[in-house]
Amino acid sequence: MDLTTLDTLGLIDIIKEQNIIISSLRNTIEGLNADSKILREQVDYLTKKLFGTKSEKTAALTGQIVLEGMEFGEFNEADVTANPKEVEPIITKKRTRKGYSREKALINLPEEDRVYTLSDEDKVCKIDGDTLHLAGKKYIRSEIEYIPATMRIIHVYEENWECRTCRKEGRNYLKRAKANTPVLQHSMASPSSVAWTMYQKYVNHVPLYRQEKDWLNLGMEIKRSTLSNWIVKTSEEILSKMALRLHKELLSDNYLHADETPIQVMNEDGKKNTAKSYMWVYTTGANSKRKIRLFKYSPGRAGENAADFLEGYTGFLHTDAYKGYGKLKDVTRCLCWSHARRYFADALPKDIKSTDAMLPKEGLAYCNKLFEIEEKLKGLSPEERKEQRLKLEAPLLKAFWSWVDLNVNTVLSKSKIGKALQYVKNQESGLMAYLKDGNCEISNNLAENSIRPFTVGRKNWLFVGSPNGAEASATVYSIVETAKANNLNPYKYLKLLLMALPQDQFQSDSKMIDSLLPWDPKVQEACKIE
Repeated sequence: MDLTTLDTLGLIDIIKEQNIIISSLRNTIEGLNADSKILREQVDYLTKKLFGTKSEKTAALTGQIVLEGMEFGEFNEADVTANPKEVEPIITKKRTRKGYSREKALINLPEEDRVYTLSDEDKVCKIDGDTLHLAGKKYIRSEIEYIPATMRIIHVYEENWECRTCRKEGRNYLKRAKANTPVLQHSMASPSSVAWTMYQKYVNHVPLYRQEKDWLNLGMEIKRSTLSNWIVKTSEEILSKMALRLHKELLSDNYLHADETPIQVMNEDGKKNTAKSYMWVYTTGANSKRKIRLFKYSPGRAGENAADFLEGYTGFLHTDAYKGYGKLKDVTRCLCWSHARRYFADALPKDIKSTDAMLPKEGLAYCNKLFEIEEKLKGLSPEERKEQRLKLEAPLLKAFWSWVDLNVNTVLSKSKIGKALQYVKNQESGLMAYLKDGNCEISNNLAENSIRPFTVGRKNWLFVGSPNGAEASATVYSIVETAKANNLNPYKYLKLLLMALPQDQFQSDSKMIDSLLPWDPKVQEACKIE
């Protein structure tokens, strides 16, 4: 073998080594570019979350966006019904009046006329001294007068009545009028004061330390610890009875919604104060005649919490994709399309006209079209809704899953759009379950909206001081949100329960509590929103 051949072989080996190095560097560069893309995407996402709008509305990305290759349902109507000779009507935007109607805003307020008249001295004519006579009145304006809250002490007495004839004849016959049982023994608390404290904290989100100042401004010095004791004790001893009755009623419904959110609870056994606990919410279906919203505190998020609370339930359950709800047996889980849509909304880049925005926009278009159809089906009966869903939405969903399968392996798995596609692919069965029954909902927004007042209040009071306080909060939220769902004034309903439940007839006859359920006609009349 001559030197030239040796040199050639050496050169070939060098070239092979260089190709391997180039290939390795190319792979490294591609990996770095992918990581860089994901990091930029994450920065844009966090920036949008921090400084952008909180609304998930995408008005420009409706379900009418043309998605290439679609041939199903309403999306192929253009091919079938197009008429080139048809004159397109001119679209004019209907002007809507913003603001509020004064008449509607004032309709429930009591009215009073305030007439300014002359003094007796001025009712004399300065020219001839004759007495002036009323010649009419002129309307000037209407005002809203604010009357601050007042507080007073009520001294409760029981009268004793005797029979004088019996006394003359040596017999003692005394009869005493019986006062109502107090809401708390050996306490100044009254149904109205406790109900107002609860209303302020759980409806208006006013923390107890601020209420303490309000009480002082009204002339009553009371510690927040006392207010807290009122809430905890009345919740445990009184309101919990109604919560248990509502729980029994909840389990008799066939369509439920559930959700959970973190809460910080102090002084929990075996846990740091910074550890997360959870508040769960369970609601009856949107079409249920008996609307119930129940809250349940739990130290953890394990699925056993939901399984224990819903033990024996066998209907439909609307939730997000949290695996913990899988602990429930014999239920049909309907997963939330709002959550699925949120994944595609989060995957939208800053520049929605870029090529990276194509897949997120298509995913959103599918979701938006589903919600548009659902909006049109709202007034139908459950049977009609199911029929129309199978006719209009099933073909759309078939195309959607084909689109998912086509694209799921073409994007970075760790990217936002990759996670969105993988999420819906993994949850296909649960996302399709709502088609089985016309009473089922396409989303779990009902539970999310029910738990929102709790999350708003949490921003004000930050944490709960003890597990007992968390249990009490769950009970009061259950009563308050159930009252609101049934169009009751929460304060009036709390006051009614605190007045009635401690009384003997309700203590001796458990069935009496049914007369205090929020949909009872007499309760509706007594606690209606005025």
